[in-house]
Amino acid sequence: MNIKRWLQAESLPIILIASMVLTRFHHFGDLFHLPDASLAVFFFAGFYRKKALLGFLLVLAALIDAVAINTGTSDWCVSPAYVFLIPTYGVMWLAGRYVATFKSLQLLEMVKATGVLTLASSMAFVISNVSFYLFSGKFDAMTFFNYVASIESYYFSYVGVVLIYGLIGLIAVKLVKLLPEALLDHKSI
Repeated sequence: MNIKRWLQAESLPIILIASMVLTRFHHFGDLFHLPDASLAVFFFAGFYRKKALLGFLLVLAALIDAVAINTGTSDWCVSPAYVFLIPTYGVMWLAGRYVATFKSLQLLEMVKATGVLTLASSMAFVISNVSFYLFSGKFDAMTFFNYVASIESYYFSYVGVVLIYGLIGLIAVKLVKLLPEALLDHKSI
């Protein structure tokens, strides 16, 4: 595989798959583990624009969760609401597809991309948490407003992790787009 093919995102699925496999086991992260990159992975999968990758990543996420649960991770989050991870990740994928239309990723487009990423991850937070409240069967005795109060402290870390991964990824995309120009400039010297 030559560099031109790699730069055209031929290797992107491998990077996304590895990112999900390496981080999904630890949602919040800790001293020894990076936080879950799944939302950012689905965002960047939108860049690749292959619907088959979306389906593959959805199946991969479920398989990783099954392995994690079978090796001792709590299954508390697995409930009838689990199916709502599909629209949660779908929002991120659609946001990635939209941001992929930005051609130059100059400062204004980077600001717009950050805004889209923030909005999409906020929507993902709402979808996953409201569906968990409504369909998990674990909050029958809790009012919706008490539930919101109990999860609001997670919002900034949820969106913050996505923004950190997303900005690192967007900068990497920008650098990859600049690399062919730099290589051409270097050859002309």
